[in-house]
Amino acid sequence: MDAAELLTRYEQMAVIRRTERAAHDLFLSGLVKGTTHLAAGHEAIAVGASAALRDDDYVFATYRGHHHAMARGATPEECLAELMSRATGLCGGKGGSMHLTKASTGMLGSYAIVGAHLPMAVGAAWSARMRGTGQLAVAFFGDGATNIGAFHEALNLAAVWKLPVLFVCENNLYMEYTPIADVTAVARPAADRASAYGLPGETVDGNDVVAVRDAVARLARRARAGDGPALLEAETYRHFGHSRADPAAYRPAEEVERWLKHDPLDLARGRLVELGVAEERVSEADARARDVVARAVEAAKAAPAPDPGTALTDVWADGGAAWRT
Repeated sequence: MDAAELLTRYEQMAVIRRTERAAHDLFLSGLVKGTTHLAAGHEAIAVGASAALRDDDYVFATYRGHHHAMARGATPEECLAELMSRATGLCGGKGGSMHLTKASTGMLGSYAIVGAHLPMAVGAAWSARMRGTGQLAVAFFGDGATNIGAFHEALNLAAVWKLPVLFVCENNLYMEYTPIADVTAVARPAADRASAYGLPGETVDGNDVVAVRDAVARLARRARAGDGPALLEAETYRHFGHSRADPAAYRPAEEVERWLKHDPLDLARGRLVELGVAEERVSEADARARDVVARAVEAAKAAPAPDPGTALTDVWADGGAAWRT
Protein backbone atom coordinates (compact mmCIF):
# COMPACT_ATOMS: atom_id res chain seq x y z
CA MET A 1 0.00 0.00 0.00
CA ASP A 2 1.61 3.25 -1.08
CA ALA A 3 1.51 6.51 0.87
CA ALA A 4 -1.40 8.01 -1.07
CA GLU A 5 -3.65 5.00 -0.53
CA LEU A 6 -2.65 4.63 3.11
CA LEU A 7 -3.51 8.27 3.75
CA THR A 8 -6.93 7.67 2.18
CA ARG A 9 -7.48 4.61 4.38
CA TYR A 10 -6.33 6.55 7.43
CA GLU A 11 -8.88 9.25 6.72
CA GLN A 12 -11.63 6.64 6.31
CA MET A 13 -10.75 5.20 9.69
CA ALA A 14 -10.67 8.67 11.23
CA VAL A 15 -14.18 9.37 9.90
CA ILE A 16 -15.45 6.08 11.31
CA ARG A 17 -13.83 6.72 14.70
CA ARG A 18 -15.36 10.19 14.94
CA THR A 19 -18.75 8.85 13.85
CA GLU A 20 -18.62 6.22 16.60
CA ARG A 21 -17.77 8.90 19.14
CA ALA A 22 -20.63 11.04 17.84
CA ALA A 23 -23.01 8.07 18.18
CA HIS A 24 -21.89 7.64 21.78
CA ASP A 25 -22.39 11.32 22.58
CA LEU A 26 -25.78 11.44 20.83
CA PHE A 27 -26.92 8.48 22.87
CA LEU A 28 -25.89 10.19 26.10
CA SER A 29 -27.86 13.24 24.89
CA GLY A 30 -30.98 11.09 24.55
CA LEU A 31 -31.10 11.36 20.75
CA VAL A 32 -30.33 7.71 19.98
CA LYS A 33 -33.06 5.27 20.97
CA GLY A 34 -32.52 1.58 21.54
CA THR A 35 -29.16 -0.04 21.92
CA THR A 36 -25.91 0.58 20.06
CA HIS A 37 -22.78 -1.53 19.73
CA LEU A 38 -19.84 0.69 18.87
CA ALA A 39 -16.96 -0.50 16.70
CA ALA A 40 -14.31 2.01 17.77
CA GLY A 41 -11.06 0.05 17.68
CA HIS A 42 -12.23 -2.25 14.86
CA GLU A 43 -11.85 0.27 12.03
CA ALA A 44 -8.83 -1.32 10.33
CA ILE A 45 -10.71 -4.57 9.72
CA ALA A 46 -13.57 -2.93 7.84
CA VAL A 47 -11.43 -0.45 5.93
CA GLY A 48 -8.64 -2.87 5.13
CA ALA A 49 -10.99 -5.62 3.96
CA SER A 50 -13.09 -3.28 1.87
CA ALA A 51 -9.94 -1.95 0.19
CA ALA A 52 -9.27 -5.49 -1.06
CA LEU A 53 -12.79 -6.13 -2.38
CA ARG A 54 -14.54 -5.29 -5.62
CA ASP A 55 -17.36 -2.77 -5.59
CA ASP A 56 -19.89 -5.51 -6.42
CA ASP A 57 -18.78 -7.94 -3.71
CA TYR A 58 -21.16 -8.72 -0.84
CA VAL A 59 -20.56 -7.89 2.82
CA PHE A 60 -22.50 -9.21 5.82
CA ALA A 61 -21.86 -7.81 9.31
CA THR A 62 -22.95 -8.24 12.90
CA TYR A 63 -24.91 -5.81 15.06
CA ARG A 64 -21.51 -4.12 15.61
CA GLY A 65 -21.49 -3.05 11.98
CA HIS A 66 -21.27 0.74 11.70
CA HIS A 67 -17.68 0.49 10.45
CA HIS A 68 -18.58 -1.98 7.71
CA ALA A 69 -21.51 0.13 6.52
CA MET A 70 -19.27 3.19 6.18
CA ALA A 71 -16.39 1.25 4.65
CA ARG A 72 -18.82 0.05 1.98
CA GLY A 73 -20.12 3.50 1.11
CA ALA A 74 -22.68 4.57 3.70
CA THR A 75 -22.15 8.16 4.83
CA PRO A 76 -21.82 9.25 8.45
CA GLU A 77 -25.02 11.28 8.01
CA GLU A 78 -26.97 8.25 6.77
CA CYS A 79 -25.75 6.15 9.69
CA LEU A 80 -26.30 8.74 12.42
CA ALA A 81 -29.74 9.64 11.05
CA GLU A 82 -30.64 5.95 11.15
CA LEU A 83 -29.51 5.69 14.77
CA MET A 84 -31.70 8.70 15.57
CA SER A 85 -34.72 7.20 13.74
CA ARG A 86 -34.82 9.92 11.10
CA ALA A 87 -36.34 9.68 7.62
CA THR A 88 -32.95 10.32 5.99
CA GLY A 89 -31.41 7.35 7.74
CA LEU A 90 -29.84 4.49 5.86
CA CYS A 91 -33.01 2.41 6.30
CA GLY A 92 -35.46 5.27 6.59
CA GLY A 93 -35.31 5.14 10.37
CA LYS A 94 -36.68 1.58 10.50
CA GLY A 95 -33.54 -0.42 11.17
CA GLY A 96 -31.57 1.37 13.83
CA SER A 97 -28.02 0.61 14.88
CA MET A 98 -28.21 -3.17 14.50
CA HIS A 99 -29.62 -3.37 10.98
CA LEU A 100 -27.58 -0.99 8.83
CA THR A 101 -27.99 -2.00 5.18
CA LYS A 102 -27.01 -0.47 1.84
CA ALA A 103 -27.68 -3.07 -0.82
CA SER A 104 -26.69 -0.72 -3.64
CA THR A 105 -23.06 -0.90 -2.45
CA GLY A 106 -23.09 -4.59 -1.55
CA MET A 107 -23.57 -3.99 2.19
CA LEU A 108 -26.24 -6.65 2.70
CA GLY A 109 -26.94 -5.87 6.28
CA SER A 110 -26.01 -5.99 9.92
CA TYR A 111 -27.66 -8.81 11.85
CA ALA A 112 -28.71 -8.80 15.49
CA ILE A 113 -28.88 -12.60 15.85
CA VAL A 114 -25.39 -13.96 16.53
CA GLY A 115 -24.16 -16.04 13.61
CA ALA A 116 -27.41 -15.80 11.63
CA HIS A 117 -25.78 -14.07 8.67
CA LEU A 118 -23.08 -16.69 8.06
CA PRO A 119 -25.39 -19.07 6.15
CA MET A 120 -26.74 -16.01 4.29
CA ALA A 121 -23.23 -15.22 3.08
CA VAL A 122 -22.94 -18.81 1.89
CA GLY A 123 -26.19 -18.34 -0.04
CA ALA A 124 -24.91 -15.12 -1.61
CA ALA A 125 -21.72 -16.89 -2.67
CA TRP A 126 -23.78 -19.73 -4.17
CA SER A 127 -25.80 -17.14 -6.11
CA ALA A 128 -22.59 -15.58 -7.46
CA ARG A 129 -21.36 -19.02 -8.49
CA MET A 130 -24.64 -19.82 -10.26
CA ARG A 131 -24.63 -16.49 -12.11
CA GLY A 132 -20.94 -16.67 -12.98
CA THR A 133 -20.27 -13.10 -11.84
CA GLY A 134 -16.97 -13.65 -10.04
CA GLN A 135 -18.37 -11.90 -6.98
CA LEU A 136 -17.23 -12.72 -3.48
CA ALA A 137 -19.25 -12.83 -0.26
CA VAL A 138 -17.57 -11.84 3.00
CA ALA A 139 -19.08 -12.55 6.41
CA PHE A 140 -17.69 -10.62 9.37
CA PHE A 141 -18.51 -11.98 12.82
CA GLY A 142 -17.35 -11.83 16.42
CA ASP A 143 -15.41 -14.44 18.34
CA GLY A 144 -18.55 -15.48 20.21
CA ALA A 145 -20.16 -16.64 16.96
CA THR A 146 -17.55 -19.39 16.64
CA ASN A 147 -19.43 -21.34 19.31
CA ILE A 148 -22.76 -21.02 17.46
CA GLY A 149 -24.09 -23.85 15.33
CA ALA A 150 -24.63 -21.62 12.29
CA PHE A 151 -20.87 -20.95 12.17
CA HIS A 152 -20.08 -24.62 11.76
CA GLU A 153 -22.94 -25.27 9.36
CA ALA A 154 -21.89 -22.37 7.14
CA LEU A 155 -18.22 -23.39 7.05
CA ASN A 156 -19.09 -26.99 6.27
CA LEU A 157 -21.41 -26.24 3.36
CA ALA A 158 -19.12 -23.56 1.93
CA ALA A 159 -16.24 -26.04 2.00
CA VAL A 160 -18.28 -28.87 0.45
CA TRP A 161 -19.31 -26.62 -2.45
CA LYS A 162 -15.99 -24.70 -2.62
CA LEU A 163 -17.87 -21.41 -2.68
CA PRO A 164 -16.35 -17.94 -3.13
CA VAL A 165 -16.89 -16.80 0.45
CA LEU A 166 -14.55 -15.49 3.14
CA PHE A 167 -15.26 -15.78 6.84
CA VAL A 168 -13.57 -13.00 8.85
CA CYS A 169 -13.67 -13.23 12.64
CA GLU A 170 -13.24 -9.94 14.50
CA ASN A 171 -11.78 -11.43 17.66
CA ASN A 172 -11.91 -8.71 20.33
CA LEU A 173 -11.34 -11.30 23.11
CA TYR A 174 -14.84 -11.04 24.61
CA MET A 175 -18.15 -12.64 23.76
CA GLU A 176 -20.28 -9.90 25.28
CA TYR A 177 -18.85 -9.92 28.84
CA THR A 178 -17.17 -13.34 28.92
CA PRO A 179 -13.57 -13.84 27.77
CA ILE A 180 -13.71 -16.14 24.75
CA ALA A 181 -10.68 -18.04 26.10
CA ASP A 182 -12.66 -19.11 29.18
CA VAL A 183 -15.25 -21.05 27.19
CA THR A 184 -13.38 -22.26 24.10
CA ALA A 185 -11.14 -25.33 23.87
CA VAL A 186 -8.75 -23.91 21.27
CA ALA A 187 -6.49 -20.87 21.51
CA ARG A 188 -7.71 -19.28 18.27
CA PRO A 189 -11.50 -19.65 18.29
CA ALA A 190 -11.88 -19.17 14.55
CA ALA A 191 -8.60 -20.07 12.83
CA ASP A 192 -8.04 -23.25 14.87
CA ARG A 193 -11.42 -24.62 13.73
CA ALA A 194 -10.71 -24.16 10.02
CA SER A 195 -8.79 -27.42 9.55
CA ALA A 196 -11.83 -29.43 10.64
CA TYR A 197 -13.50 -28.30 7.41
CA GLY A 198 -10.41 -28.49 5.21
CA LEU A 199 -10.13 -24.70 5.04
CA PRO A 200 -7.09 -22.44 5.36
CA GLY A 201 -7.17 -20.75 8.76
CA GLU A 202 -5.06 -17.66 9.29
CA THR A 203 -4.64 -14.91 11.85
CA VAL A 204 -3.81 -11.27 11.21
CA ASP A 205 -3.27 -8.14 13.27
CA GLY A 206 -6.76 -6.68 12.95
CA ASN A 207 -5.51 -3.24 13.97
CA ASP A 208 -3.12 -3.00 11.03
CA VAL A 209 -5.08 -1.80 7.99
CA VAL A 210 -2.28 -2.80 5.60
CA ALA A 211 -1.99 -6.32 7.00
CA VAL A 212 -5.76 -6.80 6.79
CA ARG A 213 -5.89 -5.49 3.22
CA ASP A 214 -3.09 -7.80 2.13
CA ALA A 215 -4.56 -10.89 3.81
CA VAL A 216 -8.06 -10.34 2.42
CA ALA A 217 -6.72 -9.57 -1.07
CA ARG A 218 -4.76 -12.83 -1.13
CA LEU A 219 -7.64 -14.96 0.14
CA ALA A 220 -10.05 -13.20 -2.22
CA ARG A 221 -7.87 -14.06 -5.22
CA ARG A 222 -7.82 -17.66 -4.07
CA ALA A 223 -11.60 -17.82 -3.72
CA ARG A 224 -12.25 -16.18 -7.10
CA ALA A 225 -9.89 -18.70 -8.71
CA GLY A 226 -12.21 -21.50 -7.58
CA ASP A 227 -10.13 -22.73 -4.63
CA GLY A 228 -12.96 -22.25 -2.15
CA PRO A 229 -13.51 -20.42 1.12
CA ALA A 230 -11.05 -19.43 3.83
CA LEU A 231 -11.19 -18.34 7.44
CA LEU A 232 -9.33 -15.24 8.66
CA GLU A 233 -9.12 -14.34 12.35
CA ALA A 234 -8.40 -10.65 12.87
CA GLU A 235 -7.23 -9.85 16.40
CA THR A 236 -8.56 -6.52 17.67
CA TYR A 237 -10.06 -4.77 20.68
CA ARG A 238 -13.12 -2.62 21.22
CA HIS A 239 -12.63 0.74 22.90
CA PHE A 240 -16.10 0.82 24.43
CA GLY A 241 -18.11 -1.80 26.29
CA HIS A 242 -20.15 -4.47 24.55
CA SER A 243 -23.13 -2.14 24.21
CA ARG A 244 -24.32 1.25 25.37
CA ALA A 245 -25.16 -0.08 28.85
CA ASP A 246 -21.81 -1.77 29.47
CA PRO A 247 -18.98 0.11 31.24
CA ALA A 248 -16.66 -2.88 30.54
CA ALA A 249 -15.40 -2.90 34.12
CA TYR A 250 -14.67 -6.63 33.79
CA ARG A 251 -11.66 -5.99 31.54
CA PRO A 252 -8.28 -5.79 33.33
CA ALA A 253 -6.84 -2.27 33.31
CA GLU A 254 -3.47 -3.44 32.03
CA GLU A 255 -5.12 -5.26 29.14
CA VAL A 256 -7.08 -2.16 28.15
CA GLU A 257 -3.96 0.00 28.37
CA ARG A 258 -1.95 -2.43 26.25
CA TRP A 259 -4.53 -2.53 23.49
CA LEU A 260 -5.15 1.21 23.49
CA LYS A 261 -1.44 1.62 22.76
CA HIS A 262 -2.03 -0.58 19.70
CA ASP A 263 -4.69 1.71 18.21
CA PRO A 264 -5.44 1.23 14.47
CA LEU A 265 -5.13 4.96 13.78
CA ASP A 266 -1.81 5.21 15.63
CA LEU A 267 -0.43 2.27 13.67
CA ALA A 268 -1.48 3.87 10.39
CA ARG A 269 0.07 7.19 11.44
CA GLY A 270 3.33 5.39 12.18
CA ARG A 271 3.31 3.77 8.74
CA LEU A 272 2.64 7.14 7.12
CA VAL A 273 5.65 8.64 8.89
CA GLU A 274 7.79 5.72 7.68
CA LEU A 275 6.60 6.42 4.13
CA GLY A 276 7.66 10.06 4.43
CA VAL A 277 4.20 11.65 4.68
CA ALA A 278 4.38 15.05 6.36
CA GLU A 279 2.61 15.43 9.69
CA GLU A 280 0.75 18.39 8.21
CA ARG A 281 -0.95 16.15 5.64
CA VAL A 282 -2.06 13.73 8.36
CA SER A 283 -3.42 16.64 10.41
CA GLU A 284 -5.32 17.86 7.36
CA ALA A 285 -6.89 14.42 6.99
CA ASP A 286 -7.92 14.51 10.66
CA ALA A 287 -9.44 17.97 10.17
CA ARG A 288 -11.44 16.82 7.14
CA ALA A 289 -12.74 13.86 9.11
CA ARG A 290 -13.74 16.14 11.98
CA ASP A 291 -15.60 18.49 9.65
CA VAL A 292 -17.39 15.68 7.77
CA VAL A 293 -18.70 14.16 10.99
CA ALA A 294 -19.62 17.52 12.53
CA ARG A 295 -21.73 18.36 9.47
CA ALA A 296 -23.26 14.88 9.56
CA VAL A 297 -24.30 15.30 13.19
CA GLU A 298 -26.04 18.61 12.50
CA ALA A 299 -27.75 17.30 9.36
CA ALA A 300 -28.98 14.20 11.15
CA LYS A 301 -30.31 16.26 14.05
CA ALA A 302 -32.19 18.51 11.63
CA ALA A 303 -33.65 15.65 9.57
CA PRO A 304 -37.40 14.95 9.82
CA ALA A 305 -38.96 11.96 11.51
CA PRO A 306 -40.27 9.24 9.17
CA ASP A 307 -43.77 9.60 7.73
CA PRO A 308 -46.01 7.16 9.66
CA GLY A 309 -47.58 6.28 6.34
CA THR A 310 -44.38 4.48 5.34
CA ALA A 311 -44.46 2.12 8.33
CA LEU A 312 -45.59 -0.90 6.33
CA THR A 313 -43.35 -0.34 3.32
CA ASP A 314 -39.90 -1.84 2.80
CA VAL A 315 -41.01 -5.13 4.34
CA TRP A 316 -41.48 -6.97 1.07
CA ALA A 317 -39.21 -7.50 -1.93
CA ASP A 318 -40.86 -4.82 -4.05
CA GLY A 319 -40.84 -2.30 -1.20
CA GLY A 320 -44.62 -2.07 -1.18
CA ALA A 321 -47.40 -3.20 1.09
CA ALA A 322 -49.70 -4.96 -1.42
CA TRP A 323 -48.83 -8.33 0.09
CA ARG A 324 -51.04 -7.51 3.08
CA THR A 325 -54.19 -7.92 0.99
